[in-house]
Amino acid sequence: MIIENLIKGHQNFKNNQSDDFKEELKRLVKDGQSPDVLFIGCSDSRVTPDLMLGTKPGDMFILRNVGNFVPPYKHDEDFHGSAAAIQFAVSVLKVKHIILCGHSHCGACKSLYQNIPDDESLIHIKTWLKLGAQAKQRTLKNKKFTTQEEMYRATERNSIRHQLDNLLTYPDIKELSKKDEITIHGWYYDIETGNIDVYNKENDEFKPIEEWKR
Repeated sequence: MIIENLIKGHQNFKNNQSDDFKEELKRLVKDGQSPDVLFIGCSDSRVTPDLMLGTKPGDMFILRNVGNFVPPYKHDEDFHGSAAAIQFAVSVLKVKHIILCGHSHCGACKSLYQNIPDDESLIHIKTWLKLGAQAKQRTLKNKKFTTQEEMYRATERNSIRHQLDNLLTYPDIKELSKKDEITIHGWYYDIETGNIDVYNKENDEFKPIEEWKR
């Protein structure tokens, strides 16, 4: 029934919603995409950027991966899917904003505290999770939690801090940021409430998005 439901959903979209975007999509096909925002989020099925933010086709270039992790810039010819998406958005599409959005109950952050077997079928997962090691270290060092669940929530927010630092290892992002030609945002989405908190680097705090000021 799962695929059948997706097909029905597609039919519903064509019959009831596609007209809302038809002319805009024609323009986007003709003129090409020019989003102002690169949204980096988690692959978690409970995180839905377009629903969360009320965006429409063409508004955001979206990169999703496990844990909304950002691999540091590395100059080689290996296969770097996330890095390629970041470079394309910044250097080709010329986005003006990058939103790094973490979320509550993140499986990747929780996995940082679990013993993952040295199994060939898990090797890429285990390697990828190394990108969260600094967040785990910061959480355990600061000890700003009293329960295991609070530890996970703290780790999720600390991961946002470190992934933002990783973004600045990309030469183009670092240069554009210095010129104020690109703005980097750290967001934390609470799945249960739908609330979003925004990271303020100056005072190292997360505050409700409603309090955000340019």
